[in-house]
Amino acid sequence: MIDASQITGVILAGGQGSRMGGADKGLQTFHSTPLALHALQRLAPQVGALLLNANRNRAAYERFGAPVWPDDRAALGEDYAGPLAGFLAALAHCNTPYLLTVPCDTPLFPLDLAARLADALAQENANIAIASAPDADGQLRPQPVFCLMAASLHTSLSAFTASGGRKIGAWTAQQRAVRVAFDQPGDDALAFFNANTLAELQHMESQQR
Repeated sequence: MIDASQITGVILAGGQGSRMGGADKGLQTFHSTPLALHALQRLAPQVGALLLNANRNRAAYERFGAPVWPDDRAALGEDYAGPLAGFLAALAHCNTPYLLTVPCDTPLFPLDLAARLADALAQENANIAIASAPDADGQLRPQPVFCLMAASLHTSLSAFTASGGRKIGAWTAQQRAVRVAFDQPGDDALAFFNANTLAELQHMESQQR
């Protein structure tokens, strides 16, 4: 059994916001609350510690009350290396045995996300548990930015990114990974819907009134 106190949660807000016209996605509001702060508040009861991964507007993110760590661009050798850069930054500063990653642009992620991933990780003796959810056609699809991993994977991920690896699936395929289906009765069909544009964010907000 993995207790919540053994898990550090990280909100990934280091993206470029290209489909939002370059806006800093984590600072856009959902029900009057910045997305990154909303995610922190939703994740806080599920984990023992919290981090933020952000590459811009660090002072604004620091006001949310969690430590803020940017991508290690010197190690990665480029301006933006995708979500794995956020994983790597969080693993470098994770002081618990496990790390749970959550993107900032999916405000309705499950309130029992950590518990269900932790149960599967322990039961399957895995070192990564990845959420899966139904797509528009009802087919289960992995949601690889929602994953619980052993913090000891820092060495593996460092080697993978140093060799030029950037795809989450290619890295997780090298690990003992288990997929966890979030398609049970009572699961929110929009739980893993991410807002890539301001219009999508506004539409999501309107559906929750």
